[in-house]
Amino acid sequence: MQLSPATPRRPLALRIGTLAAFAALSSLPGAAGVLPEDEADAMYHRYEGGGVTVQGPSVLIRKKIGDNFSASYNYYVDMISSASIDVLLSASPYKETRTQHSVSLDYQHGKTTYSVGYIHSREPDYTADTSIFSLSQDMFGDLTTVTLSYSRGWDRVYRDIKIDGAIMNDPAFGQRVDHRSYGVGVTQVLTRNLILGLNFQALTDQGYLANPYRKVVFLDPTVSNGYGLEDQVYPGTHTSTAGSADLKYYLRYRAALDGSYRYYTDTWGVVAHTVQLGYTQPWRHWIFDGTFRYYKQNAANFYGDLFPRRDAQNFMARDRELAAFSSYTVGVGASYEFHIPRAPWIQKNTLNLHYDRLMIDYSDFHAIYNNTVIGPGAQDALPLYRLDANIIQLFYSLYF
Repeated sequence: MQLSPATPRRPLALRIGTLAAFAALSSLPGAAGVLPEDEADAMYHRYEGGGVTVQGPSVLIRKKIGDNFSASYNYYVDMISSASIDVLLSASPYKETRTQHSVSLDYQHGKTTYSVGYIHSREPDYTADTSIFSLSQDMFGDLTTVTLSYSRGWDRVYRDIKIDGAIMNDPAFGQRVDHRSYGVGVTQVLTRNLILGLNFQALTDQGYLANPYRKVVFLDPTVSNGYGLEDQVYPGTHTSTAGSADLKYYLRYRAALDGSYRYYTDTWGVVAHTVQLGYTQPWRHWIFDGTFRYYKQNAANFYGDLFPRRDAQNFMARDRELAAFSSYTVGVGASYEFHIPRAPWIQKNTLNLHYDRLMIDYSDFHAIYNNTVIGPGAQDALPLYRLDANIIQLFYSLYF
């Protein structure tokens, strides 16, 4: 439910997983007059890059109840193994598991669809609960769909420490984070082959917004490696807004082109731009697609790669997701539709595979590890950090 990779606390891989799970759970905006089909999905997902591996299964079940209701349930697991650059600087590599349960209910009345949902996520040092409500209305001969959405989130942040040789939550540390999200979207059929989608979202966060494990780096000539570490200090509030426009053009030979632009800004000084292009081509029982995504953001106004001294300013962060960077994502996918003989209750089956290659270049985040030595004036000679990641989703869908 986050607006941008600039949002703190959650690693990028986990946010990708959360958004993918919720996208599978939710009915598609712009389809207010039609309830989603009955289906069951089983998926395996894997993210690997920057010393982090996130993988696990996901199961989705969606079923209509009568003519007006549709219910969904999603179970999603992230098995995390992390030895990222942040971990290697101030902590030790770790493994943990995050589980997520999601439920939703859609109710259709005439041209209006009401949707409610609830998401619960738990890992050893973080729990998150989110409730969601949306309303979609078809109008003007079903050529226009307006969607309004609201979500409310309650998170609890903990910190794991070692007590008597065992890893457990620090009894002296427990923080809360509250989220509120407001969204409005309009889908407009412009011609028989062209559809325009406009979306706006505002998100407010309040509470403990830092990461209890990550540290900032400051110059310290009194120690042998030339630098010291101290806790990050974040503001207690964060407000962000994002607006996007998406165009879909359907070609005569059943293919489709897709192009979108998204603008993001927040009260921490981050401004981001996203451009995405996509192409979809059906062929017999196959559907092939390709995507290209470019993302660019500047740094937060209290971010620093290397601070000049301890307690250099009131708010300090060295979270690389608040740094200035640009990323490229190239994706390809294929879906194969087939039928199972002697199973008339199954309308169709699809086997789907999608692969993304993510490449991130940082312009003000240097590769500093726990064995790095920074001499006087040597910080500019440190190499800039670069992250390459592979993201795979393999899933089977059954429609009944």
